[in-house]
Amino acid sequence: MKQTVRSLDNEELGDIELCEEVFGLPNRGDILARVVNWQLAKRRAGSHKTKGISEIQGTTKKPYKQKGTGRARQGSLRSPQFRGGATIFGPVIRSHEFSLQKKVRKLGLKTALSVKQGEGKLVVIDAARCAEAKTRALRAKFATLGWDSVLIIDGPAVDEGFARAARNLPRVDVLPQQGANVYDILRRDMLVLTRAAVEHLEARLK
Repeated sequence: MKQTVRSLDNEELGDIELCEEVFGLPNRGDILARVVNWQLAKRRAGSHKTKGISEIQGTTKKPYKQKGTGRARQGSLRSPQFRGGATIFGPVIRSHEFSLQKKVRKLGLKTALSVKQGEGKLVVIDAARCAEAKTRALRAKFATLGWDSVLIIDGPAVDEGFARAARNLPRVDVLPQQGANVYDILRRDMLVLTRAAVEHLEARLK
């Protein structure tokens, strides 16, 4: 399939052939959901923690004698039924990460790229560089192109001036091709790839 290559000044610079195997797959919502859930689970801190009875500070003495008081028997004031006591089966520090097959992760990335292509929200540009590395200048270019929420994926190395100019723009992300992922592709409205990004992604995902 052919895709028009544009510049950041919205000029047409020819065409590029996109690989059907990477950019022409059907929409698989189940695969996308699996990969996004896997990504978000990896990002969770897992630092939630409550104290068990062995971690509560306090006496180990029996509060009162076993029999004869008319009250329920108690063995510790650190038990969960008392204020300041332990929490039973509370959360503990752990990793939420789980494994996902490489072929599913690869299929998820190809599907996300194909979804953007199918929706007409994939744009290929010649290079992610600007003569004036200023946020104001880049914002004006994006306004001309109609890009509000956009993910820009470059080749193996992102131009430092361009990345710095885009850093303060809300809802604009810039990534190298090795950082391309399903979650970031789907959470932005437009997906912009450079020629170098297309070449590297096709070589990696074929």
